[in-house]
Amino acid sequence: MGVIEEGAKKSGILWLSLDRPRLAWHTWHDGAIYVVTGGGEQELPGLAGSERVEVTLRSKDNGGRLVVFDASVEVVDQAADAEAVAALAKDRLNAVDGAGLTARWAAEAQVVRLTPREPAAG
Repeated sequence: MGVIEEGAKKSGILWLSLDRPRLAWHTWHDGAIYVVTGGGEQELPGLAGSERVEVTLRSKDNGGRLVVFDASVEVVDQAADAEAVAALAKDRLNAVDGAGLTARWAAEAQVVRLTPREPAAG
């Protein structure tokens, strides 16, 4: 999984194949990618109800496609996975409510773990 982990750590954004390709900011934590959707954050329609999603990571250097892979999708219990939520919150740039960010997420948003599967061909 070296190229996936490296790509996810170097770039704070990725593309998800949902109703259309959606740009999303994320955090790499403990072998998986975490994103937040809803609650005044990025809207990623259908993600939380999916079993899998196609993820595209692009090179931070030239913007070219670095790797495309399938990931399993799991909505996390934000209280139980507080360390991942804290890592995601730390990487949230320009939040209007920095101190209350995680409380807002707990009340209004979903944090989703994307666990890479085998890289897709192509």
